[in-house]
Amino acid sequence: MALMQRLELRQGQSLVMTPQLQQAIKLLQMSNIELQVFVDAELERNPLLERDERAETAEQNQREEAAASETDVVSALASTASQEEKLNALGTDPDNVYDHEARADAANRVAAGQADSGWSSMRSSGGVPLDADGMEFGASLTREATLSEHLTEQLNLAIGDPVDRLIGQHLVGMVNEIGYLTASIESIAETLGTNLPHVEKILSLLQGFDPPGVFARDLKECLAIQLKERDRYDPAMKALIDNLDRVARRDYAALKTLCRVDHDDVMEMIAELKALNPKPGHAFGTEPVQPVVPDVYVRAAPDGSWNVELNSDTLPRVLINNQYAANVSNAVSREEDKTYISECHANANWLIRSLDQRAKTILKVAREIVRQQDAFLVLGIQHLRPINLKTVADAIEMHESTVSRVTSNKFMATPRGIFEMKYFFTTAIASTESGGEAHSAESVRHRIRELIAGEEPAKILSDDAIVAMLREAGIELARRTVAKYRESLGISSSVLRRREKLANLHQGN
Repeated sequence: MALMQRLELRQGQSLVMTPQLQQAIKLLQMSNIELQVFVDAELERNPLLERDERAETAEQNQREEAAASETDVVSALASTASQEEKLNALGTDPDNVYDHEARADAANRVAAGQADSGWSSMRSSGGVPLDADGMEFGASLTREATLSEHLTEQLNLAIGDPVDRLIGQHLVGMVNEIGYLTASIESIAETLGTNLPHVEKILSLLQGFDPPGVFARDLKECLAIQLKERDRYDPAMKALIDNLDRVARRDYAALKTLCRVDHDDVMEMIAELKALNPKPGHAFGTEPVQPVVPDVYVRAAPDGSWNVELNSDTLPRVLINNQYAANVSNAVSREEDKTYISECHANANWLIRSLDQRAKTILKVAREIVRQQDAFLVLGIQHLRPINLKTVADAIEMHESTVSRVTSNKFMATPRGIFEMKYFFTTAIASTESGGEAHSAESVRHRIRELIAGEEPAKILSDDAIVAMLREAGIELARRTVAKYRESLGISSSVLRRREKLANLHQGN
């Protein structure tokens, strides 16, 4: 069969994701912090975009008007006192009247925002500015010292020899944020070209620095350093630290044998261990914890429904400067410049539309979640419904992937706390009753926690017993699933719980 070439026209449909569509999908799954960073980058890149500051300007004007009205009220109250009342209060001495008027005049000028001559002379003399206008707020802020700075300061005071100080500074650089030495002293000695005893000598000195426990190479050494400082590192305590795995398992019988002490002494030694700090470096140079900023607020309405609204503080406000765009378009003459301005205008329009669509989609999904989880908001976690992405997607006529992107890294503030939006999507657990409503996995975890919290020391619930109790409550669950949920809650097994509660009961007696 001979090969030949020919041209054909075919008509078909295909789904092509444009760069704008891809970026819109990325915007949908961004958190509010990531979105702010992206918008800031777009504001720098696109000359036609600018931040919408109309809302901020309106708030500032309202504050200025309120401050002005307050100043007017103070001035009016100050001017209502008559000369006769002042004479009656101070007598007829002209000097007293003059002094009172001078003080009143100074008070009025201070109320009106004017500084008197005394403060003015201090401000002009180059001293420390005490008035609000002259003080720079940033200069009054202080930064907490980092762990490295704290250790370096002690190092400069404790070691005078330049070689030893160099080794000490290198060891300080090898300390992580929790205060542990991250490198082996063998590698440090090889790197610095010195012998191992020399490094060990400097390390032994540094382990006496504040906070106690720094420069330890593991948890055992960290606890030992702190106990040595308290003069409590005796053979019994050393044996206890060498068997921390048994302490974690609450194997008190074996610990009594290993430490050669009675039960009361073991419990006192364990209490001493609990009083120590396993991460001494966390007290220095820690960054402030960033609070979770909710994307959606859910508030109860007077009629019993729920008001769902977006957090306006997390929504970037941008707009197109049409006047500047028109001036630039009229001024440029080259074709490539016109193309660039046209692309900037199109990208700006796309960004504004994408941000608006993102906000509407988040609000739509949030309202459906609130509608589905109304019982949870009213009655608590035991009434959390088992819903999935498809349930919400079908209700709002969207694709599951869209709902998944919307709920990623988004938080909802409810009367019961702030939750990630994905928290409300839980696995359904079948009911033992035919036709009965399924149970949420999160509500089952909560029920397991309550059952274990209410158990008696003499009747510790095994996983099989919990399975039977859940089955009586209409929840069908396998024993291995109960064990998995229990471990996810940080609850130990029935054997360890029985041992711990009996030990506490014995100690109480």
